[in-house]
Amino acid sequence: MGALLDAIHRHLPVFPTLRAFLDWAGAGRDLVRIAEPVATREQITAVQMKVLRAGGPVLRFDAPVLPDGRTSSVPVITNLFGTRRRVAAGLGLLPEQVADFGEFLAELRTPAPVDGMRDAWSRWPMLKAALSTRPKILRKAPVQEVVDTTPDLGSLPVQTCWPGDGGPLITWSVVLTRPHGSEAQAVARYNAGVYRAQVLGRDHLILRWLAQRGGAAHHRSWARAGEKMPVAIVLGADPATLLAATLPLPETVSELTFSGVLRGARTELVAARTVPLMVPAHAELVLEGWVSPTETAPEGPFGDHTGYYNAVEPFPVMQVTALTHRSQPLYLSTSTGRPPDEPSVIAEVFNDLVLPVIRQQIPEISDLWLPPAACSYRIAVVSIDKRYPGQARRVMMALWGMLPQFSYTKMILVVDKELDVRKWDDIAWALATRMDPGRDVMMLDRTPMDYLDFASPLEGLAGKIGIDATTKIGTETAREWGREIAMSPEAEAFADRLIAGLGGAP
Repeated sequence: MGALLDAIHRHLPVFPTLRAFLDWAGAGRDLVRIAEPVATREQITAVQMKVLRAGGPVLRFDAPVLPDGRTSSVPVITNLFGTRRRVAAGLGLLPEQVADFGEFLAELRTPAPVDGMRDAWSRWPMLKAALSTRPKILRKAPVQEVVDTTPDLGSLPVQTCWPGDGGPLITWSVVLTRPHGSEAQAVARYNAGVYRAQVLGRDHLILRWLAQRGGAAHHRSWARAGEKMPVAIVLGADPATLLAATLPLPETVSELTFSGVLRGARTELVAARTVPLMVPAHAELVLEGWVSPTETAPEGPFGDHTGYYNAVEPFPVMQVTALTHRSQPLYLSTSTGRPPDEPSVIAEVFNDLVLPVIRQQIPEISDLWLPPAACSYRIAVVSIDKRYPGQARRVMMALWGMLPQFSYTKMILVVDKELDVRKWDDIAWALATRMDPGRDVMMLDRTPMDYLDFASPLEGLAGKIGIDATTKIGTETAREWGREIAMSPEAEAFADRLIAGLGGAP
């Protein structure tokens, strides 16, 4: 439990607002303000992508130029989570604390029985974290300093990221929904998802959510009742809310309330002005409105995280009834493309954060890596503590069935625990020496798949491949397995002493 407590005793401050996080980044010379006019069409994206790939700072564009040539008075913030350090900081952690915090979150999900008063007292940080999920309701809030009930979305510096994009696209939007029949105050039943929103007109948007996402499930519940659904789109939320909305949480856990655990402080909410929803009190902007139960419009094409433009498809239309914001708001944005991009950087950190939760379900997993270059979820490399024949295949099937996100992982490669899943030389050696294509490849057909995978023969259905590159034991092979070469400890120690005496040079 000691390491878990260290993770809770954070070395960084709590960031209750986006502005607090930007102040921290600026104090560490990790934020650059750009006074030169930069177009929202392509230019901001081009700058952000180059800076991100160089491991650069948060960017603030103070003079974003709209498509009609006007300069917006609303600055654009991009590359917020463009480095692992800043993603960890958004959780209030140093990068080396992320794994321990993941252990804490796993313990919070399934706590062990209490063993005496001392053990109960040691768990106070866990109780405090649980209490942090209870929201605090405010009567007045900074996000409603200005309330516009006749909004013009064209006045916002919404980016058109790529040359072939179908129009301006809101990207870092935390979309809040609740199921039909729930009360506006029942925040624990809310879903918060980062869904892109295409600007369709002065006060209309297209919301793109996949059928298995929480927002889509809520929309279906309202559509079955023949009623429009209240929606709030939060722009410029605090880091904990942003990151909670991207975590692969269980469907029964509300991202909005869970953000209190990540933040280390209760989420402060205020009632929206024109829809029956609660919204983050300290966000920069909120778009309120209603999604039709039946009306759709063709969305896209847009450049996506796969490195391709997605196909044009119909998605629900939202009528915006109000734009509320701070008196001098900031517009948070990002762009997606072939990795590395901001989502892939976030996914690298979340890889370490969710590993302890995965180990709770599949204890024999030693490590797991979702390569960013493979869109952060299409391929998984797993190392296991192998103890019996067929174990690698059991792990593959368990992963595919564990979380909805893993149903889109089309290749799982399993190696032994002593190998580094992030090191291609180890992976290639395991494939070359521990895997036989005729015996160790498992193929599945017609399984769920992200429809953005153009390699799939059918939209939404695709094959999966599992590769067992572990040492074969028992009934897995009829041959005596080879003996791995390893130098004796005595010879290794002699070599170290000799090389040290040569000044470190062989």
